[in-house]
Amino acid sequence: MQFKHHGLSSEMLLELYKAMLKPRMIEEKMLILLRQGKISKWFSGIGQEAISAGVAMCLDPEEYILPMHRNLGVFTTRNVPLNRLFSQWQGKKNGFTKGRDRSFHFGTQDYKIIGMISHLGPQLGVADGIALADLLRNDKRVTAVFTGEGATSEGDFHEALNIAAVWNLPVLFCVENNGYGLSTPISEQFRCKHIADKGKGYGMESYIIDGNNILEVYSRVSALSRSVRQRPRPVLLEFKTFRMRGHEEASGTKYVPQQLLDEWAAKDPIENYVAYLKEEGILSEEAEVEIKKEFIHEIDENLQLAFEEEGIKSSETDELNDVYKEYVYQQVKPLEKTSNIRLVDAVSAGLRQSMEKHSNLVILGQDIAEYGGVFKVTEGFVEAFGRDRVRNTPICESAVVSAAMGLSINGMKAVMEMQFADFVSSGFNPIVNYLAKVHYRWNEPADVVIRMPCGAGVGAGPFHSQTNEAWFTKTPGLKVVYPAFPYDAKGLMATAVNDPNPVLFFEHKALYRSVYQDVPDSYYTLPFGEANLLREGKDLTVVTYGAGVHWMIELLDAHEDLQVDLIDLRTLQPLDLQSVFTSIRKTGKCMVLQEDTLFGGIASDIAASVMEECFEYLDAPVKRVGSLETPVPFARSLEEMYLPKGRILREIRQLLAY
Repeated sequence: MQFKHHGLSSEMLLELYKAMLKPRMIEEKMLILLRQGKISKWFSGIGQEAISAGVAMCLDPEEYILPMHRNLGVFTTRNVPLNRLFSQWQGKKNGFTKGRDRSFHFGTQDYKIIGMISHLGPQLGVADGIALADLLRNDKRVTAVFTGEGATSEGDFHEALNIAAVWNLPVLFCVENNGYGLSTPISEQFRCKHIADKGKGYGMESYIIDGNNILEVYSRVSALSRSVRQRPRPVLLEFKTFRMRGHEEASGTKYVPQQLLDEWAAKDPIENYVAYLKEEGILSEEAEVEIKKEFIHEIDENLQLAFEEEGIKSSETDELNDVYKEYVYQQVKPLEKTSNIRLVDAVSAGLRQSMEKHSNLVILGQDIAEYGGVFKVTEGFVEAFGRDRVRNTPICESAVVSAAMGLSINGMKAVMEMQFADFVSSGFNPIVNYLAKVHYRWNEPADVVIRMPCGAGVGAGPFHSQTNEAWFTKTPGLKVVYPAFPYDAKGLMATAVNDPNPVLFFEHKALYRSVYQDVPDSYYTLPFGEANLLREGKDLTVVTYGAGVHWMIELLDAHEDLQVDLIDLRTLQPLDLQSVFTSIRKTGKCMVLQEDTLFGGIASDIAASVMEECFEYLDAPVKRVGSLETPVPFARSLEEMYLPKGRILREIRQLLAY
C-alpha cells in the first residue's frame, strides 16, 4: 500500500492514526462484551475505519453527516461521549434513544449526526433535504451520507442521486463497497464494473478511492469538500474496501473464501498506516503504546459509567407522550371579511398564507411550480415565492418524502404534494418508517405536511380514486387531517404547517370545485382533534368525514323526518371520540360512514371504541357503512355501485327499525 502524506503535518498524520485506532479498539472491546451477553448485537466496521474517520475528519463540525451501522469512526471523530455510546448499545437512559432503538439507529443534533434506519435507502434522500436547506440559506456547507454497495440497488439510491444532480445539491454520496451485502457478493448485486460508474447516468462527478488508505481518503475528500462548498454539486464516491467480519456477528464469514479474507487482511488500514508512520519516524513504539494505554483507560472508564447506570424506567404516559413532539396549539381568530370560495381555493389560500407566515417553508411536488399542480392549488406561487421555495420534483415520491424530512432536520418546514393520494404507495416507506417514528426514537420532529388529493366520484379509476387514510391512521406518530368544507380546509392547513409533527392532509378531489363556503380572507387556525356537530337529532348518531359529510347533508335535506346527530370528524388522528360518545349517550344508536372500503378502515376502530365505551347506552349494534371490497372502478355505473352513497338511506332505516 502506497502512502503519500500530501503535505500534511506530522501532527495531522498522527491525528488520522488516532481517529482510526480509537474505533478499532472500541470494537474489539464490544466483541468481547457481545460474547458476554452485555450488548445485544454488533455490526463490525473492522477494516473500514479509514473511510469513517477520514470522511468525518474532512467535514466541519456544523456540517451534517449521515452514517451507517459500520461507521463508528464517525461518532468517535465527532467526539460523541463514549459513555453515551455505551449506554446506547446497552439500551440505557443515557443513550440517545431512551432504550427505544439499538446500535447506530439514532441521531443527535448536538453532533450533527443523523443515524440510519434499517431500510437504509431513505437516509440518502434525507441528505438531499439537509443539503437543500444549506443551499437555500447559502450556508456553503457539504453533507456526507454513507451507504453500502448492497443499498445501491434500492430505488431510494437512484432517486436521491437524481434529485441531488437535478438540484445541484452539495452532497457527498459515500458508498462503502465492502464486497458483500450480508452474504450476497457484489457479482450478484450489480453488473457494472464499478459503483462509481452509476454516477455517470445522473450527470454527476464520481470517483473511486482506496478505502483502506487513510491518506488517500482524507486528501481526496478534503479537496472535494472544499470544492463543493464553493461550487455546490453532488459527488458520488466509491470506497473500495472489505468487510472482515460478518454482516453482523451472528452471520459469520463462512461464505467468504479464505483467500479473499487473507488478501484483505494484508490491506488492513491501521497496520499498514502504522508501519508507514514508523518508517517515516513519526510514530515510535513508545508513543504507540502510550496512545493505546490512553484509549484503553478512556474506554474502560466510560464503560464503567455505562455499566453503573440504571436500566430504563418509563411509564405508559411517558411512552405515549414521546410519540409526537409536544405542540401547543395557538388559536388565530379570523377577521370578519369573507369570500365565497371553493374547497380547492381554501386549500390554496391556507397554503399561500402559511408561505407568507413561514419564510422557511418549502413546497415540493411534481408539476407544482409554473404549472401550479394538476389541481392548480399552487398556481401563481412561483411568482409570489420563487422557484427555490416552490420546487418541481422528479417523479420519485420516496426520495422527495425523505428530502422533506431532511429539510425539517436542518431547520426548515416542508409541504409535499402527492400528485394523487394513490401515488403515496411509492413514498410509503419513509412516511411510516422514518417520519412517523423519528420523534419517538430520538426526539427529532418531522416538520412535514404531505398533501393527499384523494377520493372517488370523478370517474378516475383504480389508480386515481383511493381514499387511503387508514394506511396512516394505523401508524403511531402521524397526524391525519380530512376536511370536508372550505372553512375547515383553510384553518386546518394553517395548523398543519404550524405543527412540527408529520401531517397527512387529505383533500377530496370531488369536493375541490363542487363545495363553496364563505371563508375568512385573513389567516386563521383551527385545532386538531375537534369534531364538528353539523346537525342535531334525537334518534341516531352518524359519524363521518370527507365526502361522506356531503352525502349525509344531501340525504338529510331530502328526508326531513330523519332525526340525526351528524358529526364531521375533520381530523382522524387525533380523533375526537368524546364528541362521538356524548352524542351516542343521547341517541342510543350509531352509524359510522366512510368512503374507504369497509374492512380495516377507521370506521371499524370507531365502532369498536363505541362498543367499549358506550355499550350500556346502545339500543342497537353499531352499523358500519363503506365501499365495496374492490378496487375503485372507472365506469360511472360501476363507481356508483362501489361507493356507499346509494346504500346509506337503507342502512339508516334498518338501524332505526332495530
